[in-house]
Amino acid sequence: MKKSDMKWLDSFQPWTRFRASAPPESRHAARIGQLDMIWTLALALLWAPVALALGQSSTPNQPPSSAPPAASKPQSSAPPSQPAAPAASTTPQGTAPQTATPGTQQAPKPGAPNGQDNSQYTLSTYANEVNLIFTVTDRHGRFIENLQQNDFALLDDQKAPAQVFSFTQQTNLPLRVGILIDASTSIRQRFEFEQSAAVQFLQQVVRPRSDLAFVMGFDVSPYVTQSYTNDQDRLEAGITKMRPGGGTALFDAVYVACRDHLLKAPNATPGAVRKALVVISDGDDNQSRAYPDDAIKMCQRAETIVYAISTNVSPSRDRGDDVLKQIAEATGGVAFFPKRLEDMSQSFHNIEDELRSQYSLAYRPADFKLDGSFRSIYLVALDRRYVVRASKGYFAAKF
Repeated sequence: MKKSDMKWLDSFQPWTRFRASAPPESRHAARIGQLDMIWTLALALLWAPVALALGQSSTPNQPPSSAPPAASKPQSSAPPSQPAAPAASTTPQGTAPQTATPGTQQAPKPGAPNGQDNSQYTLSTYANEVNLIFTVTDRHGRFIENLQQNDFALLDDQKAPAQVFSFTQQTNLPLRVGILIDASTSIRQRFEFEQSAAVQFLQQVVRPRSDLAFVMGFDVSPYVTQSYTNDQDRLEAGITKMRPGGGTALFDAVYVACRDHLLKAPNATPGAVRKALVVISDGDDNQSRAYPDDAIKMCQRAETIVYAISTNVSPSRDRGDDVLKQIAEATGGVAFFPKRLEDMSQSFHNIEDELRSQYSLAYRPADFKLDGSFRSIYLVALDRRYVVRASKGYFAAKF
């Protein structure tokens, strides 16, 4: 053993204490044993990485867990029966009239455990296609048919469309119709006429194989008496079970009807549907938390045309009539003002004719952005003898 090795070993205090007290033979044997222990430790340290690598290569790889930790699901509270007006003025989430909505992944099948589905997801992209439904009449209200695409001029958000996909006269598209009846105290004497005319309208309009309708009433708050169905008996029962009483919350009722029913209307298979809301009221709102603009915006988000029939039969028009006209025209519909309650059936008949005499224009807007903004629509007939009724605009989808 070299002297340098001996000096290195002598640096350990325990070893120096042993050397001072032990005889020369014992100290020499202890030095040899200590050197053997050190070399064994060195070889073990050199061999450890190699053994570790060999051990990892012999162990099969385990797939990482892809399931994220389960998050606690917040409990949702039931929606209020009346909308809060400020909430309706927030950034819109609706889409354009009959617009192809943003594509999402296919929802997991209900039977899959823990919401997992081993089937392949269906992915699609955003489609910025607008399908605009509109009506053309002459100055006397007679419907004009057999017009062509080049008979119209269109501006979407003050720009000509980038591309027109189709132009057709739609007379048989499936309907999703809501009947909204004012059941407040102010129309008590006219209520039976409203009910009778509404029942007759549904009997003439709703086709059993393709159309669906629902019935809502409102006084201080809106309420549903019959959800979507094509059963005439159920629709009639939903109308006749109403009883007048209370104040008038017209704007809340229009808002809720579009938000909770027409925005979520059942689709047709295949193809698009037309959505309409028929409002029967005197227009005198005194209970709503929503504003007229809130109701109009929700109708536009729900791609719904509003037709209003006034129950005010006084010789002069009042503020309620102007409100009905404002809502109807902003959504591409029209308001009717029968001079007598007996004439209400004729107003329903005019709505029926219009629903079967509409045009459809599908196009791609120029400079379209998925930002949730409102895009105005300006559609006119080149022949100034004709009047075009269409929605004043729509809300783009937001990505």
